[in-house]
Amino acid sequence: MASRPRWSRSSFTSSTGSSSGCCCRPGDPRDPPLVQAARRGAICMTDGPPISDYGLIGDTRTAALVASDGAMDWLCVPRFDGDPLFGRLVGGPEAGTFRVGPAGAAAVVERRYKQHTATVETTWAVGGGRLRLTEAMVAEVSGRLMPTTLIMRRLSAEQAPVDAVVEFDPRLGVRHRRPRTHHRRQGLVCEWGALAVALDSTPPFRIEPGRPTSVTVRPGRPVTLVLAVAHREPLIHVEPEAAWDLLVEDEARWRAWTAEIDERLPFREHVARSLLTLRLLTYSPSGAPVAAPTTSLPEDPGGGRNWDYRYVWPRDASIGVSAFLSVGKADEARGFLAWLLHASRLQRPRLPALLTVHGRHVPAERELPGWPGYLDSRPVRMGNAAAGQHQLDGYGWVIDAAWAFASAGHRLDAETWRAVRGFADVVAECWQEPDAGIWEVREAGQHVHSKLMGWLALDRALAIADTHPLRERQLRRWRNARDAIAAEVRTRGFDARADSYVRGYGSADLDAAVLVLPLLDMDRAESQRVRGTVDAVRDRLSAGGPLLYRYPPGRDGLPGTEGAFLPCSFWLVQGLARTGRRREAVDMFRAMVDYASPLGLYAEEVDPATGAHLGNYPQTLTHAALVQAALAIRDAPAGDGSA
Repeated sequence: MASRPRWSRSSFTSSTGSSSGCCCRPGDPRDPPLVQAARRGAICMTDGPPISDYGLIGDTRTAALVASDGAMDWLCVPRFDGDPLFGRLVGGPEAGTFRVGPAGAAAVVERRYKQHTATVETTWAVGGGRLRLTEAMVAEVSGRLMPTTLIMRRLSAEQAPVDAVVEFDPRLGVRHRRPRTHHRRQGLVCEWGALAVALDSTPPFRIEPGRPTSVTVRPGRPVTLVLAVAHREPLIHVEPEAAWDLLVEDEARWRAWTAEIDERLPFREHVARSLLTLRLLTYSPSGAPVAAPTTSLPEDPGGGRNWDYRYVWPRDASIGVSAFLSVGKADEARGFLAWLLHASRLQRPRLPALLTVHGRHVPAERELPGWPGYLDSRPVRMGNAAAGQHQLDGYGWVIDAAWAFASAGHRLDAETWRAVRGFADVVAECWQEPDAGIWEVREAGQHVHSKLMGWLALDRALAIADTHPLRERQLRRWRNARDAIAAEVRTRGFDARADSYVRGYGSADLDAAVLVLPLLDMDRAESQRVRGTVDAVRDRLSAGGPLLYRYPPGRDGLPGTEGAFLPCSFWLVQGLARTGRRREAVDMFRAMVDYASPLGLYAEEVDPATGAHLGNYPQTLTHAALVQAALAIRDAPAGDGSA
């Protein structure tokens, strides 16, 4: 495969500081940390774009990551957890890419999502002209004879003709299999058994996989590329202009969907982008959101903290459901609860820690030999061994989502209520057992956060029982277990010297996950124990500025280090808002906005020293926590004089 231009200051620069992480203007202290770090040389970009450079396009069945040089470096087909078709992100050049962009050196002058859509626009200055790439996937294909996955990429020029290049190099799966190819009247067809893709263009020109194709883009005469994917179904060619019309319709649907979000919501634009991201990461055939669309983006660059997140964690999904419900998006919540009812049926009343988008067992974790990893971070993994863990906290998140659904006026049907009752029974029976906890540690322990969420599971189940049928014996068992959890946690999970709840029984370590405490009402939000916990976590787990470590670094039994955990910062915003410190919450939220990628996306972690994004990206849990933080600010009293 011909190599694309290296990511370097000489080939791709940004006059706005908003896209490439390098700029040709004087430093501005208001710039996000990543931009400042790149300017002073703290981030090396010669091995590929930083994680935060990538934009997300998707169709609610799969998603692609696209860089600001025009490269699509990650796409799995036919769904999020399928085989990579373009895997350069973690598989290196042999794993394939699909680049559409300038033929030579160019400066990114603007990169953005078209407002309230899932369409990315990248504009480069090239010589005396400008070149714009507009790219997206069509989400709504039902009711038409259409491919399930349809990707649009259009180049348009302004001011002068611009030389561009198309590099189409699909390599399927773990072994980077090359396709069998056919050139037809409509365009190029690539086949791998049950999978086929068609690449059509307007104006028509011949594209050879693995070889760069030059094209001159002239003002008023755009070059449009359409990639259709078929898996175990007929391959349908779509005329590029017809596909463009479909994309325009899709954009209108996204705008209408976003318009339903309350205009008065604090930080509405950031909330809207996060909700759009959550929707893109929700597998529409089942209603289940994946934790992230990627595998093995590192928490510790060059190290082995690399995991496959292309699956559904009921915990993360439930947090997202609560976020959707809080802005009036009941359909997303209804879809997830229906999926969970189906997905958990074989293991019920036990709740699996994670599942595939179809509700099946997650594949056994394996390492991919020969895959170099992002920034040489090995091993690259597929599958996830956490699927076999007992995680008590998941029951709390799921039952809390069901309670939020019922509280919004949507009665649980008999089967859903039966499932919730089963989950609550498990909590009442096994809450004293050690578990892996929210952080999925290798050795089970008595995690305070898990106990808190066990308390929440029973408290919310009791609240649902106020309007749903329940036997008196079951009611007493839940209430007794809930009260026993509270008594034990207050006694064994609180460190008077730290004035804080701690990570585990008998431990002096703190855990940012206990920032959920002000949201539970186990202790009053204004109590000293709750406020002391919020203050202690903010102080002792600080990673600088608004950033937090999830627990003391190096205390998880794994080699290497990790960055600050972004959801924890948004949980702190919630905690501050709920404990009467709205102004501090607002200030912290504003500070966290600076850590977003140029396109408003968040990974799981950031490097506190540089602001570089770490871990799988974009991350459902981070975006759901952002939405909930904004809602907490909305609902907080302004008694501290804040606006």
